[in-house]
Amino acid sequence: APCVSIQGYFADEVFLDSGLKFPERQGKMGSAASEEEMKAADAVGSDKWPELLPSTALKPGYEDSCHNYLKVEKPRVCTHLRLNLFPDGGVARLRSFGVVVRNWAAFPKDEEIDLAAMENGGQAIACSDAHFGHPRNLIGLGRAENMGDGWETARKLNRPAILKAGADGCLQHTDEDWSIIRLGGPGKVNEIEVDTNHFKGNFPSSCKLEGCLIPSNRAGESLEDLSDVQWSVILPNVELSPHKQHYFKVDSQAIYSHIRLTIAPDGGVSRLRVRGLSSSSS
Repeated sequence: APCVSIQGYFADEVFLDSGLKFPERQGKMGSAASEEEMKAADAVGSDKWPELLPSTALKPGYEDSCHNYLKVEKPRVCTHLRLNLFPDGGVARLRSFGVVVRNWAAFPKDEEIDLAAMENGGQAIACSDAHFGHPRNLIGLGRAENMGDGWETARKLNRPAILKAGADGCLQHTDEDWSIIRLGGPGKVNEIEVDTNHFKGNFPSSCKLEGCLIPSNRAGESLEDLSDVQWSVILPNVELSPHKQHYFKVDSQAIYSHIRLTIAPDGGVSRLRVRGLSSSSS
């Protein structure tokens, strides 16, 4: 059966300073790589890169067997991948699923950035409910395309038919839902954006945001890692509106590595932006 293997490489400053360059990205068919292209590939030593996935048999490209999901047993940080086919043949798509690792040392320490964004290494690690949409959608690119592109929880079965508003304008309730995001790197929060885009009759009445700082010697990638941490309020309970971007300024010098968004009583939020300054930039 046809097989595939994958190698990975992290192009660090030493590599970049050496003057070596990766072959230019091209898209062509009908011919093999030219001698010049093969020399360019040999120059970066891609055949000696560490192996991420050993030679593994592939299933044929029929509709019920074309997706081959292959687990990397020893993950490592990579900037480039080399895909090897045995003996030859075709592959339609290569997807590399993982978590972005931002090089904060190369990022200006005085430049504001979305600390929670998936593209900056943010990761949704836990939630109370994800009935209609996973909280990973909160930190995706751009604005949500539809309700399915956000985080939405199920309607509480014990939710009363009539909810009364409190003095702060938020509905009084006894239930709430939450999601926890590990930031791409620890940082100081300056502004929060909560976007209820597309959620018109099913937006939460209110939300609040809390944060904590996990020591660097702890993983902080699961609910168990956060079992004994103390959460601090970043944004107190605030009223939300349907189909709208909400912006809240934060006046605090505290450093956070994780944030917890709590919505009440239930409903959907399309995007969460946590803008601030990285404390890892130096």
